[in-house]
Amino acid sequence: MQIFTNLSQMKLVSKKYLLPFILITSLFFMWGFARAILDVLNKHFQEELSISITQSTLVQATTYLGYFLMALPAGILITRFGYRRGVVTGLLLFGIGALMFIPGASLMSFPIFLAALFVIGCGLVLLETSANPYAAELGEKATAASRLNLAQSFNGLGCILAPVIVGGFLFSDNSGGVEVPYTVMGVIVLIAALIFSRVQLPEISAKSDDKEKADGSDSSKQGLGATIRDLWKRKTFRYGLLALFCYEIAEISINSLFINYATSDGWMDKATASIVLSFGALGLFMVARIAGSAIMSKIKAEKVLLVCAIMTVLGATAVALDLGAVSKAGVFVCYAFEAIMFPTIFAITISDAGKSVKIASSFLMMTPIGGAVGTSMMGLMADATSMSTAFVVPAIGYFFVLLYALRIRN
Repeated sequence: MQIFTNLSQMKLVSKKYLLPFILITSLFFMWGFARAILDVLNKHFQEELSISITQSTLVQATTYLGYFLMALPAGILITRFGYRRGVVTGLLLFGIGALMFIPGASLMSFPIFLAALFVIGCGLVLLETSANPYAAELGEKATAASRLNLAQSFNGLGCILAPVIVGGFLFSDNSGGVEVPYTVMGVIVLIAALIFSRVQLPEISAKSDDKEKADGSDSSKQGLGATIRDLWKRKTFRYGLLALFCYEIAEISINSLFINYATSDGWMDKATASIVLSFGALGLFMVARIAGSAIMSKIKAEKVLLVCAIMTVLGATAVALDLGAVSKAGVFVCYAFEAIMFPTIFAITISDAGKSVKIASSFLMMTPIGGAVGTSMMGLMADATSMSTAFVVPAIGYFFVLLYALRIRN
């Protein structure tokens, strides 16, 4: 709690918004946990269902298809009914999808598992579409990127715990089925939905920006079509949307196939790999995100993003070149320097959205479909060549983030 107590002193969150910020931050942990489990499911389904790496990447593809298809409806829902109802609806879908693993495990049906993951994806995008802009808006515009990085740090905590808890369970000699962790998670999430249905989250009204004032428009009074057209006229939005899509290609594909990479040449066994993914890679990711939040309270977010983009390109390229220990270190370089990318690009992008923040957020939350694309491409390349060579895919994704950072650095 001390970290939240110090928020007002850091001028990240005013005292009147401290409790809403704490409640919303808990959601970041939940979807971080849910998304990190996917990285364990890839290897688990390859063995339990006797499928290839390429087939197992349908785990990510199906989940993030839910993100893509549900993102705009999510933005419309929270625009009309507010953040709290968006959160509750997202939690309900999340919980229902998790409980669908029970019939999936009973029949050992990969299609049922995929259907469950699709429903979970629809729920998660509602949570993210609600929570990301809400956390960004709970304070001064100048500290939005730093504030969102702090909230996203708890996403990192969920990412750390999921592989070690669920991976340790699934990869142990006497483990139960995959439905066990999902049933527990489903019950917890439905309880959270009940709690959020009873609390009041203050609605934050975004102020019109200079562009809206200059042309006399007001996106809060526009129809959906006019709002979307207004957003697409904004270069900050268009470039930010593309940058996030490319970031998701890199970040999600590396997470999804980390265990495969770590076990491909005998570097470690799958149980050890799940622990290293949690406490090594994702632990480093979380620490870097917290550090990034502090750094960006003193240095412009655009400059920090540029340095991080350069380092991730170097890290991913080193892995693709298969340079032994250098390549293995390159994986962790990617985790350390990609940490601030999503919340930073997100905050910069919605800062130019005026009163269209909720719809802008919904479009930005379509970008995890890039993870489905990247993971599938990595899987195909790994099956055809090697896991090291497949890191060309995230290297290209990071390169486009670097181009974005160069464009906005001033």
